[in-house]
Amino acid sequence: MDFLEFEQHDLYFDEVLSADDDQLLKKAAEMYPSVETEMILQDLQSRLPGNLTILVALYRFYYYQHRYQDALEISSRAIDISASMMGLTISWKDITENHIAQGVFVSMGLIRFYMLCLKASAYLLMRTGEIEQAKERLKKITELDPADQFGAAFLLKIAEKELIKKLADQYNVTSLFHHH
Repeated sequence: MDFLEFEQHDLYFDEVLSADDDQLLKKAAEMYPSVETEMILQDLQSRLPGNLTILVALYRFYYYQHRYQDALEISSRAIDISASMMGLTISWKDITENHIAQGVFVSMGLIRFYMLCLKASAYLLMRTGEIEQAKERLKKITELDPADQFGAAFLLKIAEKELIKKLADQYNVTSLFHHH
């Protein structure tokens, strides 16, 4: 399946916000990185919990603040919401190529968003030292995207190397990494 070939319709940011909410979102962007930014985004998110545009804004806020655990929580929520929007009621661990193919009938843009959220969560897990969990997600992405259009294979190699280093450090095996 070519994840890069799709028409620009029904993307997550096509969700219509009221004029007031749109103004609040713009105000939050203008006030970045103040405390008010987070308060506005949290308020919007609590009033519109399924709005992906607001979740993306909140994710970016946390990511750029290096609050990776908070960003990870938001990316997990975005994965669940986008899956639900595609009619998927199973965990990302159980998603198959058939589920992705069925999702095309709903929205190719939403599938891309789902996959990018999965990749973002894997990256955040790597940043927080949860290499095994990151590796699981990256393996799932490479399984669903054998052409590697999302670039998860590269991150998977990094995760595998990090895991080897972590195990070597744990067992004090340094000779593997030193050439004589």
